Amino acid sequence: MNYWLLKSEPDVWSIDQQFKCGKKGAVWDGVRNYQAANNLKKMKIGDLCFFYHSNIGKEIVGIVKVVEEAFIDPTDKKKRFVAVRVCFKEKLKNIVTLKNIKKNKDLNELALIKQSRLSVMPIDTKSWKIILKMGKIKYKN
Repeated sequence: MNYWLLKSEPDVWSIDQQFKCGKKGAVWDGVRNYQAANNLKKMKIGDLCFFYHSNIGKEIVGIVKVVEEAFIDPTDKKKRFVAVRVCFKEKLKNIVTLKNIKKNKDLNELALIKQSRLSVMPIDTKSWKIILKMGKIKYKN
């Protein structure tokens, strides 16, 4: 299994909207950066993703699970980019702010810090576990 971070502006798509989609989940679309799109293409069913509220909040607020692998993004008229489908799994008991992530020296290699504009990025297992602990949840697949 792989771990990822998906960024969304909460006034466009929030963790609460994701929750309301239930088990069928929602399409994660609109990604137009090639590096982020390549990350979407690498996602497998069952992979877990942190749900990050960008711009407003700048914080990890929950976990979603990939339930459908990459397919042509229905919002892309030129059919160049892909989307995945994710479903809500859990909210973090404690949101994990970007400010607190930056304070943790064990997380200073995260793409979230090094490539802050990237909307879809991998998270290594060690960092995943650290952030889960910061969020005060024990997540089992």
